Amino acid sequence: MSDLVRLSLSIEKPLFKQLEKMVTDGNYSNRSEFIRDMIRGRMVDEQWESGGEAIGTISLVFDHHARGLAAKLTHQQHHFPGTVMATTHIHLDKNLCAEMIMVKGKPTDIKKLTDALKREKGVLHAKLATGSTGKKLH
Repeated sequence: MSDLVRLSLSIEKPLFKQLEKMVTDGNYSNRSEFIRDMIRGRMVDEQWESGGEAIGTISLVFDHHARGLAAKLTHQQHHFPGTVMATTHIHLDKNLCAEMIMVKGKPTDIKKLTDALKREKGVLHAKLATGSTGKKLH
């Protein structure tokens, strides 16, 4: 385990109350865990902003009856070789399907792929969840 550093900080009472609420609402065991999680979250945001290698999951919900849509979604993914790592397809009901597409690469490429997929006629919802490869989160 890494060396721990203790720190002290001063914040306004209303802000402290908000911190305590977030720790409790988030089911964190203590403030330190919450602060570490918050810092790592900001580090992931900065990794995306700086263009470093990143990961993400694109979630799609679409009408599987839309003419040629499955082929179009696959075709779009082929325009980003090495970015798509895995795809999981599930049937939600007799009309709707969902796909979760695990991606890795430059944030700009991942965003372009997400945008291309969401523009396809028949895609009802597309959302990108951003993440980190973890290499810089130590």
